[in-house]
Amino acid sequence: MGVKGFVEGGIASIVAGCSTHPLDLIKVRMQLQGENLPNPQAHNLRPAYALNPAAIPHNSIHVPPPPPPTRVGPISVGVRIIRSEGVAALYSGVSATVLRQTLYSTTRMGLYDVLKQKWTNPETGNMPLLSKITAGLIAGGIGAAVGNPADVAMVRMQADGRLPVSQRRNYKSVIDAITRMSKQEGVTSLWRGSSLTVNRAMIVTASQLASYDQIKEMIVEKGVMGDGLGTHVTASFAAGFVAAVASNPVDVIKTRVMNMKVEPGKAAPYRGAIDCAMKTVKAEGVMSLYKGFIPTISRQGPFTVVLFVTLEQVRKLLKEF
Repeated sequence: MGVKGFVEGGIASIVAGCSTHPLDLIKVRMQLQGENLPNPQAHNLRPAYALNPAAIPHNSIHVPPPPPPTRVGPISVGVRIIRSEGVAALYSGVSATVLRQTLYSTTRMGLYDVLKQKWTNPETGNMPLLSKITAGLIAGGIGAAVGNPADVAMVRMQADGRLPVSQRRNYKSVIDAITRMSKQEGVTSLWRGSSLTVNRAMIVTASQLASYDQIKEMIVEKGVMGDGLGTHVTASFAAGFVAAVASNPVDVIKTRVMNMKVEPGKAAPYRGAIDCAMKTVKAEGVMSLYKGFIPTISRQGPFTVVLFVTLEQVRKLLKEF
């Protein structure tokens, strides 16, 4: 396949990414629920009391505990975004999505296709499941490393609307976001959370591409359906579900690490992925790692369907080239 595989994968990924961008934005907002909820009354206390409410004398001012964060579903989050920020806000960061798909998905889809061609058994025309998973891990890791700057920019642009007006970054485009991050926080900030991005991409690519190929082969070989649209939709939706279940915990931590605001002279909210995971679980419970799962599967399902259906159609169109 060579370059052709990269072109086919890139076109399909960009179409799928833009089609499901609003769902991805809602997922990011939901994953950030419950984070950074300071107690406003604590600002009026002496530092020792603010950090240790138990030390407050009994005859001193009563500081009520902060109210528990309100959990809302994807539909409510979407409606709230439209009401407070406008319909166009659902496409905040779409320029970063296009760049991310161009860098990350084009690379992973193309590399997976190259490895698939090399490792496919010439006699059976199929590749063993373990080889598919290995190819997905390799392709996903390399693709994520290439696309991390766009991924950081996308997360920040999608999450900007949830911040108070005075704290918003107000990036004009993905280029503006990357430029300002480089100047204000250093070039290394573009690879913030890269270990998480790589881990997530390896999990997503291995589960998504390997399961799609495996399920598609099983459907065709068992004669359930032919190699047509029905098979592509069925296999791709199943692959999307597998990818969502496998990657959601890493995705939550990745989103929080990438979105954290590091101010000069102050300690970062999280020291790294492990610290973020521990603080998240301690403060919000283990199930917080599956925050945003409904919009994740709501986005991952359609994204994977659009991705592979478009990919199959593009392959047919470019078959003669």
